[in-house]
Parts: sequence; C-alpha cells; structure tokens
Amino acid sequence: MMKLTTFLSPENIHYGVELSSKKRALEFIGKLVTENLNSQFPCDKTQEFCPIDCFTNLFKREKLGSTAINNGVALPHARLPSNDVIQLNEPIAIFLQLDTPIDYDAQDHKEVDLIYAILFPEQTCEQYKGCLQEIAQQLSDKNLLKHLRSANSSEEIWQILTYSDQHHVS
Repeated sequence: MMKLTTFLSPENIHYGVELSSKKRALEFIGKLVTENLNSQFPCDKTQEFCPIDCFTNLFKREKLGSTAINNGVALPHARLPSNDVIQLNEPIAIFLQLDTPIDYDAQDHKEVDLIYAILFPEQTCEQYKGCLQEIAQQLSDKNLLKHLRSANSSEEIWQILTYSDQHHVS
C-alpha cells in the first residue's frame, strides 16, 4: 500500500495557504515543486526546472477533467517537465491546506481546501500508475480529512499523515 508520505517531505507541506482559484493553486504548486528541485540539484540557471513548464503540465492534465476527488480534496497530478541534466527517479508531492476553499470543478460540487499534488518523472509514469488510486482512496477517509482540516501547522499535518500511514490497514 502506498503511503501518503512516500513522496512528500515536511518542507513540501504548506498550511493556511491563501489562493483564489484552481489556476492559482496549480501555479503555486508549480513554483513549489521547481523551488524544491532546484534547491536539491543546484545547477546553472539554464538547466533549472521552470515553474511555468510545471504549471503547464498540471494545467493540461486538469483540462482533461477535474482532479478533485470529492469531499473538498483535489489530487492534481502531471508529468514533471523533462530536464536533460537532472534525472529524477521518483515522484515529488506537495500538500496544501488552504485557508479558504476554492472552486475546483468537483463532481460533488464541494469547494476544495485540501490539495495533494504529485508530479511524476517522465520515465517512471508506468511504474507509479497505481499509486494515484491508492492515494485517492486514503484521502477519502473522512476521519483523516477532519484531522487535516483542524491542523494548525505544517508540522501537525506531517504528524497526521505519518500517523495515518503507520495505522493504515491495507
């Protein structure tokens, strides 16, 4: 069973984020992912990951259909922009707890306030195909969502996700 913290790190959890729309959320995720990758793999500016490319991939995927999974949760996902210099072997995840829910075109018409975004390196897409469904399944646990919504810090969110991973029965 896939753990929620497998591709997520404490520094990629953001609490009380103010965003006005789905598009802004995807831009913010693109910025966070590229900042994280560019700090992990310092290289000259021409070889850095570009937040616009990251956003574009997320936005293209979103145009195929909303990645909201109901109950106020969205699971945006896309391929990471390819980079000739840096070869990533595993996905990177970002978790956002929004201050104010946003319209995300969810099937249940509920606004989204919890976003778990995941980007996959090109060559690993097949390998991790099943993990989206497993993550979506875990993020449909109403008890977990209640705890995530009542968390008061990124650290608390990390603890809740870690606890959930340890006690999740597959």
